[in-house]
Amino acid sequence: MKKFSNDFMIGAATAAHQVEGNNVNSDFWVMENVPGSMYKEPSLDAADHYRKYKEDIQLLVDAGCNTYRFSIEWARIEPIKGKFDKNEIEHYREVLEFCHHHNVTPIVTLHHFSSPKWLISEGGWESESTIEYFINYCHFVVSELGDLIPYICTINEANMGKQIAKIMKRMTSVNESDQAKKPDNADVQVGLNVNMKTKMEKYYRALGEAFGMDPRYIHTFLAPRTENGEKIIMKCHEQARRVINELNPTIKVGITFSLYDHQALPGGEESIKKEQYEDFLCYLPYIKEDDFIGVQNYSRKIHGPDGVVKPVETSRLTKMGYEYYPEALGNVLEFVSKHWHKPIIVTENGVSTDNDEERVEFIERALTGVHRCIENGIPIIGYTYWSLLDNFEWQLGYAQTFGLIAVDRSTQKRYPKQSLSFLGNINMI
Repeated sequence: MKKFSNDFMIGAATAAHQVEGNNVNSDFWVMENVPGSMYKEPSLDAADHYRKYKEDIQLLVDAGCNTYRFSIEWARIEPIKGKFDKNEIEHYREVLEFCHHHNVTPIVTLHHFSSPKWLISEGGWESESTIEYFINYCHFVVSELGDLIPYICTINEANMGKQIAKIMKRMTSVNESDQAKKPDNADVQVGLNVNMKTKMEKYYRALGEAFGMDPRYIHTFLAPRTENGEKIIMKCHEQARRVINELNPTIKVGITFSLYDHQALPGGEESIKKEQYEDFLCYLPYIKEDDFIGVQNYSRKIHGPDGVVKPVETSRLTKMGYEYYPEALGNVLEFVSKHWHKPIIVTENGVSTDNDEERVEFIERALTGVHRCIENGIPIIGYTYWSLLDNFEWQLGYAQTFGLIAVDRSTQKRYPKQSLSFLGNINMI
């Protein structure tokens, strides 16, 4: 494999709720712990990264990586509306300082799926008031920590509401007996178990009691959105970018999108055009003033005349159930570059597998695609593998293993995998 330039950012990513543990003031904590929860298990201590971040970042450094993407948890910073926790901001200051002391470039995400419980009770991601709340949170974080943050992703996978809506629509259109024989796992990338019909009523009743509101109006970030909800997400981004630029214009600001490699069978071209517009192209007006874009990709989708089709029986599948196809990343980067001419960071790309040799192969094949794109003039400036640690994969719990580092959750002992060394030494191959 050809080497990357010395200034290329290479490392791994995490999200606060998935690794830190005990995020008790968040909406996800509520959803995991209510009676009849749709979650396989609660997050609890997660990977205890809140206390063990130095050990984890040191393992990243020792492997040869130079970049760490992580999120600051809004529910920790503002556990009660309007009340900011200085102790928590100091925690993230220490994380950032540790990165800098070890020559690790931090890429900070301000919102990675989880929100404060109070925000959801105030109307969540369908309420105009969320724009103001998000800006207040961003203003506080950047005022306190901006000098330590070179890159900010305002919102992780801003298009996820649409993708979840598509999953739900496909789920309801599939005959339940067929679904029982072979679930449609093409969309499992988002980490959701959508086989929830039998438990839904009890679950939402419990959520309504927990959030103190009619369950019909519970709008978490990972809920299907209205068009107005989509606009609220992007207004949050635009206003956050404005505030960040005013407070510290040296910070590079972007947003991330979940993107598939769309490939057509005969007659599938129009289906592809529709999904590419909905998942990416419609957002371009909102991000034209951004400094970079975060691309997140895990697999491809095959389209026929009637839309997305399942992988063929002989397809190689990941532990998550979607197609093992590392070449998807390079193809997505080429697509994005036709519409976006500023820097690109691969903010997530990875594979869940119990066979680390498969992970090494995945990384090598994916980065071969990144190399090809750079050689073709596409301004890709970084790659952060998902994820640094085996972690809490939302509704799927702890069974999925994306990490470069295994975690024994009974002891919280770390076991670095060969894939971590492979990634860190990629420029020496």
